[in-house]
Amino acid sequence: MTKKTIQQLLRERILILDGGMGTMIQGFRLTEADYRGERFADFPHQLKGNNDVLNITRPDVLRNIHRQYLDAGVDIFTTNTFNANAVSMEDYGMQDFVREMNLAAGRLTRTLADEYMAEHPGRTIFVAGSLGPTNKTASMSPDVSDPAYRAVTYMDLFRAYYEQIEALMDGGVDVILFETTFDTLNVKAGLEAAVQVMQDKGRELPIMLSLTLTGKGGRTFSGQTLGAFLASVQHIPLLSVGLNCSFGAADMKPYLKELGDLAPLYISAYPNAGLPNQFGQYDETPETMAVHIKAFIDEGLVNIVGGCCGTTPAHIARFPELAQGRRPHVPAPPPASDSLWLSGLDLLEVKPEINFVNIGERCNVAGSRKFLRLIKEKKYEEALTIARKQVEDGAQVLDINMDDGLLEAEDEMRTFLNLIASEPDIARVPVMIDSSKWSVVEQGLMCVQGKSIVNSISLKEGEEAFLQHARRVRRLGAATVVMAFDETGQADTYERKIAVCERAYRLLTEKVGFPPQDIIFDPNVLAIATGMAEHNGYGLAFIRAVGWIKKHLPGAKVSGGVSNLSFSFRGNNYVREAMHAVFLYHAIREGMDMGIVNPSASVTYDDIEPSFRTLLEDVVLARRPEAAEELIAYAQSHNEKASGEEGKTHDEWRTKSLEERLEYALMKGIGDHLESDLTEALQHYDRAVSIIDGPLMSGMNRVGELFGAGKMFLPQVVKTARTMKKAVAILQPAIEAEKSSTADASKAGKVVFATVKGDVHDIGKNIVSIVLACNNYEVIDLGVMVPAEKIIETVRREQPDLLCLSGLITPSLEEMVHVTDEMQKAGFRIPIMIGGATTSKLHTALKIAPHYDYPVIHVVDASQNPLIAAKLLNPTTRDAYVDSLTEEYERLRRAKSGREPKPILPYAEARERGLKTDWATYMPDVPRKLGLQRVELPVSDVAEYINWVFFFTTWRLLGRYSDLVGLHDCPSCRAEWLAKFAEGDEREKAREAMKLFDDAQAVLRDLMAENAHCHALVGLFPAVSEGDAIRITGPDSTDVLVPVIRQQTEGERGVCLSLADFIMPAEEGRTDYIGAFAVTVGNSTEPLRQRYEAEGDSYRLMLLQTLSDRLAEASAEYLHAKVRREYWGYAPDEDLPIDELFKEHFRGIRPAVGYPSLPDQSLIFLLDRLIHFGSIGITPTENGALSPTSSAAGFYFAHPESRYFSIARIGEDQLTAYAALRNTSPDNLRRFLQKVLES
Repeated sequence: MTKKTIQQLLRERILILDGGMGTMIQGFRLTEADYRGERFADFPHQLKGNNDVLNITRPDVLRNIHRQYLDAGVDIFTTNTFNANAVSMEDYGMQDFVREMNLAAGRLTRTLADEYMAEHPGRTIFVAGSLGPTNKTASMSPDVSDPAYRAVTYMDLFRAYYEQIEALMDGGVDVILFETTFDTLNVKAGLEAAVQVMQDKGRELPIMLSLTLTGKGGRTFSGQTLGAFLASVQHIPLLSVGLNCSFGAADMKPYLKELGDLAPLYISAYPNAGLPNQFGQYDETPETMAVHIKAFIDEGLVNIVGGCCGTTPAHIARFPELAQGRRPHVPAPPPASDSLWLSGLDLLEVKPEINFVNIGERCNVAGSRKFLRLIKEKKYEEALTIARKQVEDGAQVLDINMDDGLLEAEDEMRTFLNLIASEPDIARVPVMIDSSKWSVVEQGLMCVQGKSIVNSISLKEGEEAFLQHARRVRRLGAATVVMAFDETGQADTYERKIAVCERAYRLLTEKVGFPPQDIIFDPNVLAIATGMAEHNGYGLAFIRAVGWIKKHLPGAKVSGGVSNLSFSFRGNNYVREAMHAVFLYHAIREGMDMGIVNPSASVTYDDIEPSFRTLLEDVVLARRPEAAEELIAYAQSHNEKASGEEGKTHDEWRTKSLEERLEYALMKGIGDHLESDLTEALQHYDRAVSIIDGPLMSGMNRVGELFGAGKMFLPQVVKTARTMKKAVAILQPAIEAEKSSTADASKAGKVVFATVKGDVHDIGKNIVSIVLACNNYEVIDLGVMVPAEKIIETVRREQPDLLCLSGLITPSLEEMVHVTDEMQKAGFRIPIMIGGATTSKLHTALKIAPHYDYPVIHVVDASQNPLIAAKLLNPTTRDAYVDSLTEEYERLRRAKSGREPKPILPYAEARERGLKTDWATYMPDVPRKLGLQRVELPVSDVAEYINWVFFFTTWRLLGRYSDLVGLHDCPSCRAEWLAKFAEGDEREKAREAMKLFDDAQAVLRDLMAENAHCHALVGLFPAVSEGDAIRITGPDSTDVLVPVIRQQTEGERGVCLSLADFIMPAEEGRTDYIGAFAVTVGNSTEPLRQRYEAEGDSYRLMLLQTLSDRLAEASAEYLHAKVRREYWGYAPDEDLPIDELFKEHFRGIRPAVGYPSLPDQSLIFLLDRLIHFGSIGITPTENGALSPTSSAAGFYFAHPESRYFSIARIGEDQLTAYAALRNTSPDNLRRFLQKVLES
């Protein structure tokens, strides 16, 4: 078996893994004598319970169990070697028999697999060598009194795994499977061992990795999140990653989905048979477990599925049928090429959007006398306090350095990293292992479970040593800092810096295969203003080198030790911090990603007195040769003041006015005096909310401006937000007592908002309007179906600061281009924001932005609009934001032009690949009620069919809230439901979801009291297919030809589907049938809408609108069920609960016009001809949208093989043929099909 073979199968279908081994062995009731056999009859230790020794003493039992799993239909079965390693076998004194156990297990399963495949030629069976986590942990101490102690080391584990893997490979396994991983450091040692064995043997096997989670927090036993775990093992080319053990399938599902969304790998899942009962047994039957596994499969979560503790062949035998013909999980895309993943207990993704990563510098014995003293005196608790304080102050990575002549650096590095691992509030961030001694670096890497950074490697000792170190760093799963240093010395000029960095980059990427995003260049921050003229250009050389690296070495990051810059000014902290602020401001603008800094430094670029800032910039940027001397003179004359600057600054700001003190506290993140200052403020302000609107918001707005301009960094903003939260908490009792709203203030800006011509969808627009209004913007809402002329006229009259355009359907994209053209012709120079379900950043960059000389911004979420608006309207942030937007759009255009899309098949070949049905034996179901009929659906009947997931999504409440529907008014049930969510923001969000749900229920009751109805049309008609068109005989025997689009990129199992494939061809000479429907809430909600409007209740108006949309979809779901059971009657016995309906666990489909399998919105006009929308009050717009917006329309298909699919892209050949069927030109259809056209 080769890696390619199993990968190929995983692309094609879901593979089945075997189930529990221990459960099955227990069933044989083996005795001590069975475990000993003849071989170990006199062994000095008891062996009962050592299941792995059975590979030697009772292989017949194992053969029986393996055979049962093969008969159950598994594709992958595992060796009985979970504990067959030297670490675990120490409990039995059997370390010397590890190789024999694994070799026997490998040979047994290899033989069985080959025999079984010979007996069943159609089956392909893979043998997975099972490797458990061992019974010890390398990341945690077993002794609570000694947190630095470890019962096992990385090298212990490496040697144990190497021995086991080598024997398994010699025994003939196809795959290496690390399972039940609870400590990432353990498995990192195992993964390195696997790579080493394969390298030594010159043979590669696929590696599967499965981890187990603890509790309901979604973390491993050693504390990592799923994202952090993936970052930690990112360096190994895994075949799959997954979850096993932990808990039952039902509880595993949300974490499985999270893993699938993150990992660019195949996903495996093999849960326990529920949770153990009080007797340690598993109660979940094969039938009940199959229900949960079916959900995994139906939702596309898995590529490999099996069972763990408590599962048997009877459980596993259910899975092959569930997986038959079902689409496997599609792996997530890999992280962006410019995204560096690091991890401690949490994931840190270093990407351009996060501005700058703050690396804490104070756990460095070479740079902090206090830290050195504490380490020398073994005062580790105090040393940890320094680390903790840095994280609290905003450090996102901790630099750890133990290089001192009087320290045993290897021992101190290991001890301190082990201690950090026992402190979750510190261990959540990644570490930078900083040493000039390679042995210290290597020791450090073998202590951390997360993905860390090595600081550093260089070409100082030549290419051979450089490549050797780089390969070792890569093997141990770290990123690395590369110093601009080669055989001739440290690079000090711009030219030397870029030459050394380019050489290192080529060596790393071409000879080592080092991912560019894991390379962090340090082009040497050197001291300036030293009194030596040749040093004056060092700062500028670094800044220029940053820009060159970001432009010419794709993916690479840039860091630097910022404190080096101001080395000449030791003792003058204010001057040093001011120099750093100016230097970072310019370096970050060039693309510097991170730096080793003091996270508690409080001086920002804007804090610096303007004339002094100009002097600093003259020095840093080497603008004047005499500037360095002037700075030295300035520092000397201000030395007394500066040396006590921090304390004096504290004294000075405390003497300012109340408003200035509060604003200063917010900007600096100082919460020490909030209680007293806010108590004083309550005496001066008439309302507590006025304090928030006044000085507190003034401080927050200033922070937003500075952050947007790159003059404050993320950690400082985090501290500010924390202080603001504290301030609001202090004021909360007063706010509650007042029970009043904030007073109007001057407007932040004026916005014109419109849903474009031809589109009636306005929920998204209305939500954004409310968010903008809440952020103090004046919003002029033009409504829906707004022609370009009206938009231009309003912009001319109102002179707004921004124009926002919204649209949901595909033709709206072209209309947005038209509006943008008209804005350009009219000479307007205001930003345009684009939003709506059909829009995208790529389309905006490619198709809309080029038509307008001013910014066109795609906005994904309502919460972004005020943030982006603030950046665009603030002169200090606008240019930087627009520049970054322009660069991003240019990157998207380049990426699009360079991307190799999935090839489009010739249309003729796509038609040949259509679904094959044996029409000769096919018997279509004749509808019980042929023809067209109108149906009235009371809201009380359809309300239970509302899919609340989409309701909460519309309100931007993403989470597991839809199960609120089953709680009713039971207080204890509600309290229990809330308790599922973690305390803090997550629970608060859930509480808000509960309130929203209750309010929605009240609106539904109002609708029912008004006897509101949804109106529907159902038509069931004779039909035949004619190529890629469906001819429908409608009412009064009128023929309507409905052309449909065929997939032109290779679909599932090579098939290229068209909806016409589900209707019998005309040449068969028989009649098939098709359904058509339309539903609308119509004007039945109008009385309630008018009532809410008269009461000025905008909140309930929005609730009514969102519920109306959901009721239209609920009506379509309800109606489809009635069609299947009654009107058409092809599923008369169907009796599915609501949640199964939402999962589409029934025969037949109802594709709506404009959706992925029916992308041409203009087909709505043909559907209107067929069933006459006007009879229930629906009118199509010129672009094919339905008015009222709370409406839906589409077709019914009953073919047993009918299923939903997506049209990705089509070629000009199909467009031409399709246009001919539509009796129109291709150009007339382009605006309706632009999202699927090849160009």
